[in-house]
Amino acid sequence: MSTNWGGNLGYAAARLVGPASVAELRALMPTLEEPRALGSRHSFSRVADTSGVQVSTASLPRAVDIDGDRRVVRVEGAVRYGDLAPVLDEAGWALANLASLPHITVAGAVATGTHGSGDAVGSLATQVRGLEVVDRAGVLRRLGADHPDLPGAVVALGRLGVVTALELAVEPTYEVAQTVVEDVPLDGVLADLDGATSLGRSVSLFTTWTSPDVLDQVWVKRRTDHPAGPDPAEVLGGRPAAGPRHPIPGVDPGPATTQGGVPGPWWTRLPHFRLDHVPSAGREIQSEWLVPRRHAVAAVEAVRGMAGRIAPLLQVCEIRTVAADGLWLSMAWGTDVVGLHFTWRLDPAGVAAVLPELEGRLAPFGARPHWGKVHREEELDAASLYPRWGDWLDLQRRWGVRV
Repeated sequence: MSTNWGGNLGYAAARLVGPASVAELRALMPTLEEPRALGSRHSFSRVADTSGVQVSTASLPRAVDIDGDRRVVRVEGAVRYGDLAPVLDEAGWALANLASLPHITVAGAVATGTHGSGDAVGSLATQVRGLEVVDRAGVLRRLGADHPDLPGAVVALGRLGVVTALELAVEPTYEVAQTVVEDVPLDGVLADLDGATSLGRSVSLFTTWTSPDVLDQVWVKRRTDHPAGPDPAEVLGGRPAAGPRHPIPGVDPGPATTQGGVPGPWWTRLPHFRLDHVPSAGREIQSEWLVPRRHAVAAVEAVRGMAGRIAPLLQVCEIRTVAADGLWLSMAWGTDVVGLHFTWRLDPAGVAAVLPELEGRLAPFGARPHWGKVHREEELDAASLYPRWGDWLDLQRRWGVRV
């Protein structure tokens, strides 16, 4: 039995296939029962699982083709962000944002609404300008930027078929400098959350909830081609880190990207972790809920109210922002959001025990769970959280998927 990357999930799929070409994939798909694509296995929920057949994309082609005139890059679905980024940078191009981990595949990240951070930056899915998908009948469908199905097919949870290629928007390359501030009073941040999250292009607030009144670290990533802005330590009321830091306090900072305000290429600073190291803690469980920004302070206070119960299970909690979009199943559909991300210890029973209260505290704020993270899937009322849910069901039916 194969497992996901974090070790919390054993897949229930009856078997695994690994086509080596799009032609082979097209021939296979009509013969498979309930096929579901499997990429880098960085999802902690059952979003990539099936009772039928998992289709590994690991052996599919990994070409990258840049069209500078159109400002897009065509990238095949098995490519990881960490492999794509240096190719773009060498050619003078960049993406608007990256997730914390460069280890994830482009197709898998997009399909689950995975995001980086930034008040003005959308999820990774908002970079998509076109898709190529082999559907369950083996038909290769191409959806351009103006195709009416694209807003429903981008964040599609692997339901529509196997994504074999994507077109992503690119922009001229740039550099980023990253600084870390420690021991930041939480009350001060909540009193002016906009002031804190606007300190950089990407800002991450980290807490272990060991002390409910202090953020252990705040990571500020600034583009060097933008105005420098105020000193983050002065604004936040903390102190500059005396050396490199890992997001999880006390862990060797070797896997983390360069800090200390040293400028470097965008792809070496926007992620928290280096591609050639094990990211985060390795064996872990992750959960995340995204709440409309207008409810962010109240949602953080709700989590703070149970700090004593979650801290023993927690490795670190990260709070960051994502801009609104119009993708039907995106956690940021229709509203700017703030993500409350939990990296738990690998204790499935302990995590399961706190989820009901945690989700109950966040439910009044319209919290949408990240599709690829652990949540109580059986309790999810997707129709009430996603106004285009009915359209999503219709899209699946039109593509020949049983719903």
